[in-house]
Amino acid sequence: MSHHKPHLPQKTCPVCGLPFNWRKKWRHCWDEVIYCSAHCRRNKQTKPTS
Repeated sequence: MSHHKPHLPQKTCPVCGLPFNWRKKWRHCWDEVIYCSAHCRRNKQTKPTS
């Protein structure tokens, strides 16, 4: 029997474009979480606007 968590909130990372789910360590600051990982946070760049 597998354990699925379909009820967790999800966001999309602006750097890599991949979706990421809520994690327990973000329970107090989910509104401030922008990037999916430290790697994406370090490699953030401004995207050109068309």
